Amino acid sequence: MAQYTRVSGSVGLITLQSPPVNALSAAVRQGIVDLMQRALSEPEVKSVVICGQNGIFCGGADIKEFGGQMSGPPLIPMIHAIEAASKPVVAAIEGIALGGGLELALGCHYRIAHSKAKVGLPEVTLGLLPGAGGSQRLPRLIGVPAALDLITTGRHVTAAEALKFGLVDQITDHNTVNVAVKFAQRVTDQPLDARRISTYPCLCPPDVDVLFEEVMQSVRRTARGAIAPIACVQAVRAAATLPYNQGMERERELLATLFTSGQAHALQYFFFAQRAVGRWSMPSGARWDTSKPRPVHKAAVIGLGTMGRGITVALAQAGFSVVAVETQEKQLMEAKQAISGMLERGAKRRGVAPALDKINYGRNIQSVADVDLVIEAVFEDMALKKKVFQQLSAVCKPSTFLCSNTSGLDIDQLACQTRNPELVVGMHFFAPAHVMKLLEVVYGPKSSPLAVATAMQLGKKIGKVSVAVGNCRGFVGNRMLKPYLEQALFLLEEGATPEFVDQVLEEFGFAMGVFRMSDLSGLDVGWKVRMADGLAMPDSTTGQPTRLRQGRRYSPLGDLLCEQRRFGQKTGRGWYQYDKPGSQVAKPDPWLHRFLDEYRARHALVAHRIDHQEVLERCLYSMINEGFRILEDGIAAGPEDIDVIYVFGYSWPRHRGGPMFYAATVGLNKVLERLEHYYQAHPDVPSLQPCPLLRKLVASGSPPIQKWREVIKKVRSQL
Repeated sequence: MAQYTRVSGSVGLITLQSPPVNALSAAVRQGIVDLMQRALSEPEVKSVVICGQNGIFCGGADIKEFGGQMSGPPLIPMIHAIEAASKPVVAAIEGIALGGGLELALGCHYRIAHSKAKVGLPEVTLGLLPGAGGSQRLPRLIGVPAALDLITTGRHVTAAEALKFGLVDQITDHNTVNVAVKFAQRVTDQPLDARRISTYPCLCPPDVDVLFEEVMQSVRRTARGAIAPIACVQAVRAAATLPYNQGMERERELLATLFTSGQAHALQYFFFAQRAVGRWSMPSGARWDTSKPRPVHKAAVIGLGTMGRGITVALAQAGFSVVAVETQEKQLMEAKQAISGMLERGAKRRGVAPALDKINYGRNIQSVADVDLVIEAVFEDMALKKKVFQQLSAVCKPSTFLCSNTSGLDIDQLACQTRNPELVVGMHFFAPAHVMKLLEVVYGPKSSPLAVATAMQLGKKIGKVSVAVGNCRGFVGNRMLKPYLEQALFLLEEGATPEFVDQVLEEFGFAMGVFRMSDLSGLDVGWKVRMADGLAMPDSTTGQPTRLRQGRRYSPLGDLLCEQRRFGQKTGRGWYQYDKPGSQVAKPDPWLHRFLDEYRARHALVAHRIDHQEVLERCLYSMINEGFRILEDGIAAGPEDIDVIYVFGYSWPRHRGGPMFYAATVGLNKVLERLEHYYQAHPDVPSLQPCPLLRKLVASGSPPIQKWREVIKKVRSQL
């Protein structure tokens, strides 16, 4: 809906009313059309201002309308009518003007923005392009290079940056609507022909063909198979090379292709999945809307290694007062320097002062006595973490939340070391902790809804996408990663090379294949875990590494490389070779190929031809199968939780929606059939045995992913 009032005698004020972000629903579009006609027909009205209620201009299209038949006035004719109006129309932009909201503002003759407003065309993140003239007007207004940047990335820009581009005419720290009304009165008699952006020539640099070729190559690299960014480049090219009307037709054609694509469906599913994970619930029935978090004013971080430093930076940047504790003097001095550098670089990027004064450093755990919440980030060792939690329980206030940044250790064991186990949760950050968006909030059997709600809220305040998950080995992300990594190793044993496996996974859309990622992380990290589990040990009778551990197939390939001190990039050798330690350029290693040949010969393994399909099916379907087990066990509330974790934490390509959505896209019956095929071929690999929940879903007719929770509830009730 929209409301109309006449202000200052001669200005028609149209206020968009559709909480929470004044999206351009059918009712809002109808309101704009009707009220514009009214304003233009009233002789007393000399100019028009369009604004949004509650300090938000417009968040864009109503995405919920994408799945059905569109009703109400179409957006493009509505914007054209505003641009063609005989009276000046001013957009008063507060809060946000995104997508269709910015396209609406571009149809206005003038744009006034509050200094804290943000604008952008994020349609590419939904698998689309700006389809209401945005791809044609924006290049005409701010130039081709800047428009390409905004449209292909979908990034939001500040009002100051928008003013620099020429995207807005004025910014203000005062009441934006009042400023826009006064501005509208001043321009009442100004001619409007020069203010209609669709009539502007698209000023192009002289080497425009070279520019578009370079941008297209860059976008193809970064898109990793996503088609929307490529279509965005094509749409802007139409603006640069065609008259406006023909450019609009090209925009329409490109949008029509994207709108029905599987990638758009995946990205729109993921948009709603991000919101679903915020509505968390626990097996007890406790929910986000009934569990009020307790405010956190002062937090502490224990252990200032790589993760602790990143967590400290994330907290300080969000405005929290932080006590950062490191007991080793040398480590403390190095951490201070590193944290200061990260804060200064981050502040420079954002154009703000670094939050150096938010951090107090200490060497003694006693310094955290008065904090509201502690995040322990010491080395991933259960005995060490238990000792820290015993100390924290003795030192901290009884009401202090005690959180562990663990990637897979048992939260319940840590809770048992404290006086108040109900206040203990896991907060699994991902490296680098001040950059990565994902936070797994892990609740144990004793964790209270209050503790979960507080950790979830803290994650939100520091800019994380927080997902509540149950307590088990590896939680959700790392538990699913294990069979994925295992299959990659088994493929090497059977004839593949690291570069071929990585190539297939990167062509699928992962930022990095499994072996390149292993080299980056360091092969010794997993090796230490396997040694602690008693896996990375030679056979006691032969002294040779065995390919069977605990009754199941095991690949010792990673252990053998570590014994050769091949730890990856840090040593210049791993699954690949590097020019020098620390180099990031991975090159195929002839030594490794010979090593694999010798390994196969020693174990009488006959190599066979492994194709793209086998790599994808064995790596991805084994991971997905574990996802179904996680759903069956109640570790994740629904498939959306798993998909959000994998996109934000493990570089699963967003345009494929996440592993569980991908399974639904491929077809659950096909996933089941291929898992059965591989399990018959490899009966000593339990991760390939199809999960009962997957069988149940297939038997239920493979319902759409939005209906899985109903089947999951029935399965859990029978366990």
